[in-house]
Amino acid sequence: MANNPLKQLETLGQSLWLDYIRRDLITGGALKRLIEDDGLRGMTSNPAIFEKAIVESHDYDAEIKSLAGQGKAPFAIYDALSQKDVQSAADEFEPVYRRTDGADGYVSLEVNPHLARDTQGSLNEARRLWADLKRPNVFIKVPATREGLPVIRQLIGEGVNVNVTLLFGLPRYREVAEAYIGGLEDLAAKGRPLKGVASVASFFVSRIDTLVDPLLEKAAARGPKEAGLAKEAQGRTAIASAKLAYQIYKELFATERFRKLSNQGARVQRLLWASTSTKNPADSPVKYVEALIGKETVDTAPLETINAYREHGQPQARLEAGLDEAKNLVKNLPALGIDLDKVTQQLEDEGVEKFNQPFEKLLAAVAQRSKAS
Repeated sequence: MANNPLKQLETLGQSLWLDYIRRDLITGGALKRLIEDDGLRGMTSNPAIFEKAIVESHDYDAEIKSLAGQGKAPFAIYDALSQKDVQSAADEFEPVYRRTDGADGYVSLEVNPHLARDTQGSLNEARRLWADLKRPNVFIKVPATREGLPVIRQLIGEGVNVNVTLLFGLPRYREVAEAYIGGLEDLAAKGRPLKGVASVASFFVSRIDTLVDPLLEKAAARGPKEAGLAKEAQGRTAIASAKLAYQIYKELFATERFRKLSNQGARVQRLLWASTSTKNPADSPVKYVEALIGKETVDTAPLETINAYREHGQPQARLEAGLDEAKNLVKNLPALGIDLDKVTQQLEDEGVEKFNQPFEKLLAAVAQRSKAS
């Protein structure tokens, strides 16, 4: 186990989380083995993950029928199922939470994706989920939409742990971190302790390359200069963006403003690398994991990526390597006709819809199984 690449990530300052949840993973002991053997330190979920868990298995059928028999509507049934899974997983991670003094051991549950553009609705939903889960080691996931920013600040100011999700752009990341720091200041002003509050900012990686790479291919056809710049950027925009996000993180959490909060027990809001599975078949399955290893960060990955890293991972702190190249790559994108801010806004908009669609499919499946004999 000492040579397990997954466990070596911890020695480099990075926490490994699992981007997956399913009832049998918890009840069958697989989650416990991942924690003990691979050093797993947390878990994330989203509507698409729950849709697969419920639709592609029969683990939930008996409970769906029971809840339906009590007159529960499909959303209420999903709510009960997802909360039960998150609570059970949080209990499995509770020893990690205690051992790391609250730094790790968290499980995330997302607000209803249909509320991504509804500030007050998201706030109400997040408060309800936090109260219902009754666990200190859970995160409520809130999208990093424009409407989500005040929700983040308000929740942190109330002492609610927040996982900020669907984060793609550098300007928006800065706003997210500012919202977190502002929330801590609000909490401190109330005389509340800061140490018990935690947050991560989930920066989505591979989807950036998925959208940018076809644009680079078109730009390369314009001439030799564009072809050279496009070739240098192909498959590298996401990693470059993440590296620059980490520099913003270091800047913001080294300020005197945050130092005052840190002296009162505040934790940094760690960057969490999400969407770390590769979408391009030509890429190594551990491409994004390898490139983004760095101190005070989290990597959440699906089981397939975790398994691949256990076999092929070569852990080394690379997050701050090649910073000049990353800056130049992003700087050259406009010359190729690519506006990265517009790209990341498009990804945010599409991301909201990508969670809404499986959520609707999930509710339809729950409704159908509710009626099954």
